Amino acid sequence: MLADVGSPPPYNDESSASPYTKSPWSHHGHTNSAPENDYHSTPCNVLMGSLVREEGHIYSLAAYGDLLYTGSDSKNIRVWKNQKEFSGFKSHSGLVKAIVIAGEKIFSGHQDGKIRVWKVSGKNPSVHKRVGTLPSLKDLLKSSIKPSNYIEVRRHRSVLWLKHFDAISSLSLNEDKTLLYSASWDKTFKVWRVSDLKCLESVNAHEDAVNSIVSGFDGLVFTGSADGTVKVWRMELQGKGTRHFFSQTLLKQEYAVTALAMNPDATIIYCGSSDGRINFWEREKLLSHGRVLRGHKLAILCLVTAGNLVFSGSADMAICVWRRSGNEHLCLSELTGHTGPVKCLAVEEDKEAISGESRWILYSGSLDKSVKMWRVSEQAPPMMQSGQCQHCMEDSFCGCGPKTLQSPPSFTSLIIAHNQSKQQ
Repeated sequence: MLADVGSPPPYNDESSASPYTKSPWSHHGHTNSAPENDYHSTPCNVLMGSLVREEGHIYSLAAYGDLLYTGSDSKNIRVWKNQKEFSGFKSHSGLVKAIVIAGEKIFSGHQDGKIRVWKVSGKNPSVHKRVGTLPSLKDLLKSSIKPSNYIEVRRHRSVLWLKHFDAISSLSLNEDKTLLYSASWDKTFKVWRVSDLKCLESVNAHEDAVNSIVSGFDGLVFTGSADGTVKVWRMELQGKGTRHFFSQTLLKQEYAVTALAMNPDATIIYCGSSDGRINFWEREKLLSHGRVLRGHKLAILCLVTAGNLVFSGSADMAICVWRRSGNEHLCLSELTGHTGPVKCLAVEEDKEAISGESRWILYSGSLDKSVKMWRVSEQAPPMMQSGQCQHCMEDSFCGCGPKTLQSPPSFTSLIIAHNQSKQQ
């Protein structure tokens, strides 16, 4: 049984005794800062801070309530609250590839092919305890008795059907959070019942690793694979279990599919690929293909949506912010600041947004071992430099070059502006 880890080591900032400079959310930009009053009055996209903890590459993020969960190849899961380290717990084996949260249960998918289940202690909210592993030892022993429960995965090698034999790449919950889907490099996805953690089904989905899975609308499930395809599966309830049937292939290409995301209204499915492109399909048009968004120079590694925005993280170390209007997508800005590939994204509503503004807090995790925090507004104008075009064109790569963000206000300026807005 695991409790939270010991206190973190001091952060590398000995130049000042200020509590702001010693915060793990380091500030950026001491000169040319945005005016304090304009920071809250003018919609803009800014870098708010960066969290650096030299313990491993960041592979997974999950924002839930006022907590942020970060997973890394150090096998640790850190929990942050109000931009400060709140808790942490260690999985002992397998780097943390994915994190999803269903009520009181926290699910983490790992490189060793296992899914671990955690719960917050009722006595101490900073303590997380492991309450299970999928599949459970009991279910493995019970299934191992019947030879029919074994499937051949390679020549002269068989495994139990309810067990992933390669890395977990992605986790997704269905709409009412009663089912958990796990995708794996073993070319399958599995379906788990959240209430009792039972494996209901295993589906041989692709000819290569399954990189992403999203539970969508109308009982449909979408999978993206290194074999270059995006497939749609139709779910049916059968007795106490489920059955998924292949429905159609949305995409077939030579480049690996690396990420999938559904917009909040469940009307559009987005797909990122290793060629840096984003494809999307529209529900209202019977999943007909929309357009291709091109804003990255290298592979897309992660996608997330919020409101009318789509965020794409890439191996080119940048994040593109797209705003959807109908089926048109405008590239608002390119968020730069990471020094390694952007591996994961998470987003939550900005509770301090002014009335009438749709504003979000975006978290980005990178192989540079940092997590950055961005404030993004749907009303922000496209970021331009002299002589640049107004947006990245759909179906063609924007040749205007990166749209560099304005220098964000200092961390002290953020506090002053925040206090002023509360007094008003």
